[in-house]
Amino acid sequence: MGHLGKLNFAEFARNVQTDPVLVRRDKLLAAIAEQQKVLAAKIESKSYTVSATRTHNVNGEKVRVQVERTVRAWFVEQGGGWYVQCKYGARPLRLSEKGNAVFVAKLDAVAAVLEAFKLAAMSGEMDVALANTAKRK
Repeated sequence: MGHLGKLNFAEFARNVQTDPVLVRRDKLLAAIAEQQKVLAAKIESKSYTVSATRTHNVNGEKVRVQVERTVRAWFVEQGGGWYVQCKYGARPLRLSEKGNAVFVAKLDAVAAVLEAFKLAAMSGEMDVALANTAKRK
């Protein structure tokens, strides 16, 4: 009897598939939470940055370096108010036939819009828009 003959074999298939809808939803919720931090920093007249690890080639050696990067806001002041977009990656979501942004008069109202985006994402209202935006062209 060989070495493999002594082993007890069984049929096994690993189930690691996750629902892509839930993955997109979680990614969007994390981005909305980050935008809430960006808004809090903007209200305090500060910029919100996160640290990221980058690999640089220094004298022929790869060196990991921590760098600070500024997070781009989803809200822009223009036309006497603030336009707020909900984005998946760099692409704005088309949440309505009327447009891809929400207009509010004051910066303080942006928090309510971000909260509405969060609740809509949690309830699944944005799943179709997320799927359409996530498609590769």
